[in-house]
Amino acid sequence: MDEPDSEPPLVVVPGVDPSARQLCFAWGPAEVLVCETLFDRAGTGHGAPSSSRVFVVRRDQDIYIQTLRKLFNESHGIFMGLQRSEEELAGKSRKAQLVQVSKNYRSVIRACMEDMHEAAVSTRDPALQGQYSTQVSILSAMELIWNLCEILFVEAATAGPLLLRLLDWVRLHVCDVDSMVREVLSSESPSKHKLFWNVVDVFVLQGRMDEARHLLSKEASANPTSMNMYKILDDLMKKMPVPSTGNTQTLTELELKWQHWHEECQRYLQDGTFASNPHMESICKILLGDEDAILEKKELMTTWYHFLVTRLLYSHPTVKPMELRFYAQSSMDLFLGGESSPEPLDMILMAAFEFEMHQVIKECSIVLSNWWFVAHLTDLLDHCKLLQSHNLYFGSNMREFLLLEYASGLFSHHSLWQLGVDYFDHCPEYGRVYLELHIERIPLSTEQKALKVLRICEQRQMHEQVRSICKIMAMKALRNNRLGSALSWSIRAKDAAFATLISDRFLKDYCERGCFSDLDLIDNLGPSMLLSDRLTFLGKYREFHRLYGEKRFPEAARLLLTLMTAHIAPCSFWMTLLTDALPLLEQKEVIFSAEQTYELMRCLEDLTAGNPDKQKFQDDDVETTKVEMLRLALARNLARVIVKEGTVEGS
Repeated sequence: MDEPDSEPPLVVVPGVDPSARQLCFAWGPAEVLVCETLFDRAGTGHGAPSSSRVFVVRRDQDIYIQTLRKLFNESHGIFMGLQRSEEELAGKSRKAQLVQVSKNYRSVIRACMEDMHEAAVSTRDPALQGQYSTQVSILSAMELIWNLCEILFVEAATAGPLLLRLLDWVRLHVCDVDSMVREVLSSESPSKHKLFWNVVDVFVLQGRMDEARHLLSKEASANPTSMNMYKILDDLMKKMPVPSTGNTQTLTELELKWQHWHEECQRYLQDGTFASNPHMESICKILLGDEDAILEKKELMTTWYHFLVTRLLYSHPTVKPMELRFYAQSSMDLFLGGESSPEPLDMILMAAFEFEMHQVIKECSIVLSNWWFVAHLTDLLDHCKLLQSHNLYFGSNMREFLLLEYASGLFSHHSLWQLGVDYFDHCPEYGRVYLELHIERIPLSTEQKALKVLRICEQRQMHEQVRSICKIMAMKALRNNRLGSALSWSIRAKDAAFATLISDRFLKDYCERGCFSDLDLIDNLGPSMLLSDRLTFLGKYREFHRLYGEKRFPEAARLLLTLMTAHIAPCSFWMTLLTDALPLLEQKEVIFSAEQTYELMRCLEDLTAGNPDKQKFQDDDVETTKVEMLRLALARNLARVIVKEGTVEGS
């Protein structure tokens, strides 16, 4: 195995003194459990007493930040829309739709960043302020990187429009300019403000010529002596050729126009037209692409990639995508000048300018605090058909690898796990396996949550998980003596043994209380009662009571006899069934025929003679009384039947 390029960051567990105690840990599905032990580092087993604390180190802590909920929820909808529209993305409209998807992702990042900024301003807790400010910085970096990837990879801007996109990119992500402009324009005399020329320079550095000319007009009005210089500079800025987004001019035409304009700027500078005004002279040098003049405004640009775009604007406006790497590297070297080493963000942006998509994703995976960014960006790039050559780096599909990691993090959250299901669904190789493993770990704290999980499993025909969930919920209900719920869950699980157990509990409960609970459930068992013999008996026995309550005595008698002779009733319940026959035997109208009466007598004799607890019947006065009452009632009923049947035959 190759050595990693960089070491992973160390995890600091708060409240632990590593020099005094030995720590042990265990990996969980989305976290690490760390605890202190009594063993010292020397392994003698005589370490300092340890506190009984367990520390949880989560691998994706951002999942639990409330203000990031919008990022996860709204991006999920964009992700799902992209997967559904894959078949529709074809022809010339494909690129436009993918660019729009990318912009939608960026709008979610920006909205979340604004919410986080408002939260940082409104809170008075210094710790929370620090947390929010950190997240704002991270989200800002994410949008910056994503926007550049959108320009270079998704849109794949060509020479000409490429520079326009990079200018928009720089303007969008340099936020200090607007506040400076407001301060200058709100003053009584903008041209006299100490920041006036800084604002003009920034506008020029960002290619915002119209705004720069507007400010310079104020300077000309306030200083009539500089009117001639202003008109010349204004004319140069007005005539500056810029690429167009349409096909109105070719690159060759643009280069020719730009060359003539460049020569004109050079002529005015050499003639000393602006010599009396250092500010205007500096602007003219910038228009000529003088690197030293641009670098003098280093503090206004703040970043090397701003310097890069300004340099391209005034020295190579028709730069081609594959030439970017050379200009980017030299711009970073010139801007930093050995004063400081590149930050991780610089290295990510440089990898993008070098069109090293794999390196961009790898660096972002290491630097950023969650998997959201790399998972969604990689999925988008995969839809752009740009990652086929990079799949082997992860041993499988890189898109799927990162989506699996992100979805696994979502499953550690009490509500976001539902989003993770959809991400697993769109991982064709391992998504199903991951879903099965993670869904078994979801705590089924309420029946509502269990039903959600069950519905997800049923929709995906995950039969083992369905049975497991139903068994768990059935056991919980049984422990809480909620027999109806337990029976319902066992039926859904198609667990015959458990259904038999709960049916016995129903029958026992009936014997103790004299009535059934959860009648609606038992009355509507339907075909489910065939799951087990005991459940069938429970359903039919309840039907007997219903027939009896409706005074449909002959039907009730036939059903009762069938329950006894079919041997689906538990032996312990036979006496109850025979006792239920007593009211029918005592009816004025004869209900049981002679043959049925003989069957009941045989059942009674089988119960008393063949019962292993025969001695119990003889010693128990109540049971003995029941048996004697049954024998008497059966004998009387038989006599009434014989008389009735004989009379009918005689007549």
